[in-house]
Amino acid sequence: MRLERKGPSNVSRIRGRLRLCTSVLAACAALLTACASSYGPGPLKPGGDIDAALRQMGRPTGEHRHGDGGLRLEFARGPLGKHTYMLDFDAQGRLVQWEQVLDKAHFGALQAGMTTEDVRVRLGRPSEVWAVRYHDQTVWSYRFEGPFCELFHVGITPGGIVEDTSYGPDPLCERRERRRP
Repeated sequence: MRLERKGPSNVSRIRGRLRLCTSVLAACAALLTACASSYGPGPLKPGGDIDAALRQMGRPTGEHRHGDGGLRLEFARGPLGKHTYMLDFDAQGRLVQWEQVLDKAHFGALQAGMTTEDVRVRLGRPSEVWAVRYHDQTVWSYRFEGPFCELFHVGITPGGIVEDTSYGPDPLCERRERRRP
């Protein structure tokens, strides 16, 4: 008596599932890479001219002049404005560097005593601006990518000076959580 197998063996099924999972993961990685590069400067290289940067990035959300004749252009990007790219150009209009500035390293460089202009040059426009009346302070809040859904806050005195900074929960995330069944 001879036993006949019908259909693929367990090993064959497992190999097939592994191939499928690998393909799905590769497609997801490619999609994430494409999405991330659509927010930022992508292929811009130091030495490139300002016109090429503007063609790729579009209209800047801010312009900041350097004392040496250079220019810093601000580009807010991404879902909920969680990315701000600063492109620095020399006096001849050549790209010197670019960086994404909404991260904990850049937030940590802010210090009490800086002016609102210092903050704008370093971080760009805030996601939200609101008042804390009892403390006579205006707060600039910045959304950013991170493992938690939080905002970075910059407390500013009526004289336009940074008084303090902090992190707090992002109310947009809390609203989304309440909507889930």
